[in-house]
Amino acid sequence: MALFVDTSIPHGNACDIEILHRAGETEVRFSADPHGGLEALWFCFRLTIESTDPQSVTLVLRNPQNLLGYLPATNIRPVINADGAGWKRLDAGCVRALPDGRIQIAWNLQLRSSYADVAFCYPYGLPEIEQLVNDTDGYWRADTIGVSQGARPIVRLSNRYGEPGSADPGLYVVARQHAGETSGSWVLDGFLRHMATAAGAAPMVWVVPLINIDGVERGDYGKDNWPHDLNRAWHTPPRSPMRYEVLVAQHDIALWSKRCRPTLAMDWHAPGGTEAEGIYFPLPDPEKETQGYLHAFRWAEELQRALGSRYARPGLPRHSSYPSRWEEPWGRPGFSSYMWNHLQVPAVSIEVPYAMIGDLVMTRDEYRSAGRQLAQGVLERLGNRDHR
Repeated sequence: MALFVDTSIPHGNACDIEILHRAGETEVRFSADPHGGLEALWFCFRLTIESTDPQSVTLVLRNPQNLLGYLPATNIRPVINADGAGWKRLDAGCVRALPDGRIQIAWNLQLRSSYADVAFCYPYGLPEIEQLVNDTDGYWRADTIGVSQGARPIVRLSNRYGEPGSADPGLYVVARQHAGETSGSWVLDGFLRHMATAAGAAPMVWVVPLINIDGVERGDYGKDNWPHDLNRAWHTPPRSPMRYEVLVAQHDIALWSKRCRPTLAMDWHAPGGTEAEGIYFPLPDPEKETQGYLHAFRWAEELQRALGSRYARPGLPRHSSYPSRWEEPWGRPGFSSYMWNHLQVPAVSIEVPYAMIGDLVMTRDEYRSAGRQLAQGVLERLGNRDHR
């Protein structure tokens, strides 16, 4: 039996690959490739199998201690798609202790297919955006607002274009500033699908779902690269943004802000690889952005209530900060800070676990369900505000 590992597929990422054949079993050892970045977590690759018989294959993730969040290791639950039949979540892997104290994580598979794609979490890219547009009967318009540093089109979805000077409430949304954070995309997918059911009662929504499109297509993880982390590149005049994609988005935000009543910004992320307390909303530093913090807190509190105990992390929303390596004298210019400091628009970040919320194993349907509840929370808050 011959088996090959292919990382040239969309979102492809793996390195340090070793294939071992033993009696009746094949072991595929691999590591997550940082792709030149300072953090690694995402992996995605294709196993091609040249055999017509069922095969026993063991996947072995090497050196998980170097990933962004690897304990408890049993919370790492990759997904697999055999012969294009659909993605399924794997069960908890077996933790192997090595003689020097390191560990590996192994998953035993019985494959009856010619190929199987494996990924850290459910991939989400341009085909899923196209499916969203088709499934919502054209409610979401897709426009190219510019290109990436790699000359790939940056797509913005909108439910309407608005009018100059309109008092219609508006949302501006971005996702995948860190290209590997696909769990946030699946919740956003459910959010947008529910907004489509509200039709004209929904606010005006402009969303850039794959802002780091180069990283998405290349299979980057994309966290804390320098100067390539988009969420550290939202400088305001007189400084220029540190990423061309941010420049494109800032020009689009300027258009959006003149065609609605800017009401809320949303930024979709994922936390460390094994976090499982629930979906949560990191808030601005209350000492540095007091008013921005207060406005974001009110929104986060409402959205947490909308999620309910099934999906939300317990406790009040609170200030939390990823300890970036890049502390600059002008601060850490992220999307949320830009929206508040430049436009006085409260911004909420949403952190969505990759695999687990407590004992609940997250599927695409569960992610979308959480997104629908968040959308309903936004609609209810806007309705309450408009009727005061």
